[in-house]
Amino acid sequence: MRRGVIILPSAFTIGNLFFGLYAVVAALRGDFAWAGWFIVFSATLDLLDGRVARFTRTGSDFGAELDSLTDAISFGVAPALIMILLHFAGTDWSWVIGFVYVTAVVVRLARFNVEQGGEARRHFHGLPTPTAGMILATHHPFSQTAFFQQHLGDLPWARIMVITMVLVSILMLSHVPYAKFPRIDLRGRRGVARTTAVAALIVVLLLFPAHAFFPVLIGYTLWGLLRSVFMGLLERLPERDPLLDAPAAPDAAVEPRDLDYHELTREPTLNDWKENRS
Repeated sequence: MRRGVIILPSAFTIGNLFFGLYAVVAALRGDFAWAGWFIVFSATLDLLDGRVARFTRTGSDFGAELDSLTDAISFGVAPALIMILLHFAGTDWSWVIGFVYVTAVVVRLARFNVEQGGEARRHFHGLPTPTAGMILATHHPFSQTAFFQQHLGDLPWARIMVITMVLVSILMLSHVPYAKFPRIDLRGRRGVARTTAVAALIVVLLLFPAHAFFPVLIGYTLWGLLRSVFMGLLERLPERDPLLDAPAAPDAAVEPRDLDYHELTREPTLNDWKENRS
């Protein structure tokens, strides 16, 4: 029984590898829509294997390394191949953009193992590789919707996706904090509201996957970036000293008195000069 529990997280990781490799096969066959959804399946299993390992307390260095090697294929090689076959197959050196993206994925995974591996943190340091992979993979299913073809179909999407691949590569290597997938929490109002919002989002993704996945992932990426920029600007604002902003206290030793016109206009005398000097 204990051995079965230890193997369970690795089984989810191997399932992640299966769908990632099958996404490559589907892309080579020209079925780019299913190739994108297979990468989404890989991301789902990647989310579950870590949670299963923590729940069963069977996390290990072996599992972390296996997960990173699998993610390099599912969220690095497979999405890059989809982009190359869809948009960059007509030129000789267009595959270089795929190389840049895969390099960013591999470096991001290695840095994650060093900085955050095995630790429970509230945020990711940089854009998670599953998010980057799903952004590239779900673009094609989104492009097949009626909404896309009516309102966005005339845009130069080959150039847009080149820029997108470069930007997500930079964000993966950055230290922009990205929130992790929230846990189920029904203990307080805030936890109930967060859990309800996540459940509603999952329902929308399941009911309208082609319409929802790509915009939601783009929104998550931009939200983390803009939030980081906004927080950085707030930290750079100078702090005001509350003592300087406080009004000056009146001098209790000096009692105000009324001065008449003759006292205000008369010439100063020697006694006045002595009083001021003392």
